[in-house]
Amino acid sequence: MSKVSESIARGLQEVLDHAKGKVELRSRFVSANPPRIYTASQVRKIRDNLNMSQGFFAEVIGVSKKTVEAWEYGHGKPSGAASRVLAIAETDPDAFKRYGFAQW
Repeated sequence: MSKVSESIARGLQEVLDHAKGKVELRSRFVSANPPRIYTASQVRKIRDNLNMSQGFFAEVIGVSKKTVEAWEYGHGKPSGAASRVLAIAETDPDAFKRYGFAQW
């Protein structure tokens, strides 16, 4: 048996022993807060605070201008990933410059 196979077998045996209460394994609970749900006016406020046009804002966050328009007119909602980006823009407006996503 290879070293990798042996390591996998040992790990599986540890899991089985843990499930049977024979051995205590280190574990921890982790969780993430759900993405915030942004309203049309909140999206617009974030963009306005950055002093960006809809087109430039869309380019910076990686969506189409039509998508930003839809969000701002209430015809769509940002996805979870887009909401995370909006949260960064809202709480740390300089992040886009700092990480080289945009220059203005």
